[in-house]
Amino acid sequence: MKKNPPCSNTSESRSRGGQILKFGLAVGIAALAAIGGLALLMNIMEHKQEARNPFFRVVELTDDTEDPAIWGKNFPLQYDDYLKTVDQVRTKYGGSDALPRTPTQADPRSTVTQSKIEEDPRLKKMWAGYAFAIDFREERGHAFMLDDQTFTGRQTKPQPGTCLNCHASMYSAYKKAGDGDIVKGFEKINPLPFAEARKLVQHPVACIDCHDSQTMALRITRPAFMAGIAALKASQGVPNYVVNKDATRQEMRSYVCAQCHVEYYFKGDQKRLTYPWHKGNQVENILAYYDEAGHKDWSHAETGAPLLKAQHPEFEMWSQGIHARSGVACADCHMPYARVGAHKISNHHVRSPLLNINQACQTCHRWPEAELKARVETIQNRTHELRNLAMDALMDVIDDLKNAQVAGVATNTLAKAQDFQRKAQFYLDFVEADNSTGFHAPQEAARILGESIDFSRKAQNALHGSKSAAGN
Repeated sequence: MKKNPPCSNTSESRSRGGQILKFGLAVGIAALAAIGGLALLMNIMEHKQEARNPFFRVVELTDDTEDPAIWGKNFPLQYDDYLKTVDQVRTKYGGSDALPRTPTQADPRSTVTQSKIEEDPRLKKMWAGYAFAIDFREERGHAFMLDDQTFTGRQTKPQPGTCLNCHASMYSAYKKAGDGDIVKGFEKINPLPFAEARKLVQHPVACIDCHDSQTMALRITRPAFMAGIAALKASQGVPNYVVNKDATRQEMRSYVCAQCHVEYYFKGDQKRLTYPWHKGNQVENILAYYDEAGHKDWSHAETGAPLLKAQHPEFEMWSQGIHARSGVACADCHMPYARVGAHKISNHHVRSPLLNINQACQTCHRWPEAELKARVETIQNRTHELRNLAMDALMDVIDDLKNAQVAGVATNTLAKAQDFQRKAQFYLDFVEADNSTGFHAPQEAARILGESIDFSRKAQNALHGSKSAAGN
């Protein structure tokens, strides 16, 4: 009988063993893949379930729940961010360090910010005779907005209840004062002395001022903005605009901020808060409205010129910039979205984007943080330099007007120069009061400051031409 070689059996055994090993490995890999896929599926389902229930309803909120701490029980992530607005961090051209002070009975604050009018005394001269020449400090977070308005040195001049529109949680106060009608409540509180109106509020701006308590949808609660945006839309050919009905959600992410970060004035004896957008919201449109209305905020203490004080026109300046034109909202940069577990929330630590470049800027701009910060500061440096030139030009106008009055220059000539001072000062102040130092709309800021310098030159030409004529 012929026998197989011994090596043949060995080869077959090895071949079978290799096949069994491969099969076992394949089964093992398949099992691991199945387990991994199942785990991934379960994780996805869990996250979807979390997304369906974005918060746990710990307490029932109503349209009268004004205390943000109560809202915080349902929305702890947002509330924790909101509490961080006490932070005081300085950027190159904004924010502030906390300066310690000794509390007094008249002013219990233990910290304040540095004085802008001490940093640049030219501001005192620009605002001579107006409350801002008494006290004007660097801005700080929303947590301080009510106390800083209550205890500012500007309160030495009479302040109306209107001021609280931008410094307190006003929705409930308006609602109570108007017996459920916030417009009527707004009208009642505006003319009250500040100290009397202050008793009606307890909190800085809070959840209820921007959100519906049942749906969490963004909403406008300030009657002044409702009227102002309707007037602006009408000037653009959109009649009968009702912001809470007609605005998109992305627009609302800017409009809730624009309830306060705007130019405004107190209209008539009722001190009705009015946003002067009836002709548009560029600086020349606003000035034209004021001129037509014959409005002035005060007469300059040194020249007698009827002047205007620009108030934080961030919305107006942003409206002229590339971010607004690209559909980027205020909240996209100052309250950018963040991921916390399965939740996507808007960061309620409202602050400068320069303090949060990764979330605020790099979502769209794929450049290193250092590069983006340098670009912003380049814009701000140039704006600040141009602002200083405009400020120096205005100081010269004030000096020349004072000298012309002493010299007995004709009244009509003085009036012409004073009108140019009014224009130069308002244009300069429009950029000065916008807290972005030109970043919201760099080209617009440069244009405005350039025209301010030109108005100052025209004021001087009016006075010097008069003097030359008198000499001849």
